[in-house]
Amino acid sequence: MEKVILVNEQDEPIGEMEKMEAHEKGLLHRAFSVFIFNDRNELLLQKRASSKYHSGGLWSNSCCSHPRTGETAEEAGMRRLTEEMGFTVPLEAVFSFIYKAELDNSLTEHELDHVLIGRFNGAPAINLDEVEDWKYINLDTLTLDMTITPESYTEWFKIVFDRVRNVLDKSISK
Repeated sequence: MEKVILVNEQDEPIGEMEKMEAHEKGLLHRAFSVFIFNDRNELLLQKRASSKYHSGGLWSNSCCSHPRTGETAEEAGMRRLTEEMGFTVPLEAVFSFIYKAELDNSLTEHELDHVLIGRFNGAPAINLDEVEDWKYINLDTLTLDMTITPESYTEWFKIVFDRVRNVLDKSISK
């Protein structure tokens, strides 16, 4: 049974809870979102497996999940990248934020999300229990598609994408 770390708004742990229960109750917990870019600054998207307990069949960032007790967001991100996408790369924490989003199946994501960025140019070896498809996509093309078909993307990805793009744009212009 996978547990999540419940936190306050300062990211201080206040307990643990089974993952599904935390999502049913909408309690604030620690999470991470990984964004992998190739050398052309295209984002690696994953399409979540349709069998996932929420947001199945939707496009999202490269990988996301919840750290375990005693695990940093970066360690957890590298673990889940290996489990979901079949590779690992160094990850850099760029910012964190709190969001709340209503999902399908009467679940609520209420997360203090640590956003991590990494670089990879290869093809992932996806775990079909977690991911049903993947693609690298140009950010302008992605922005347009998210405007035209927002229902094709996960709620948290729609919330965080512009902030990640701003961070990337700033790092490119240096």
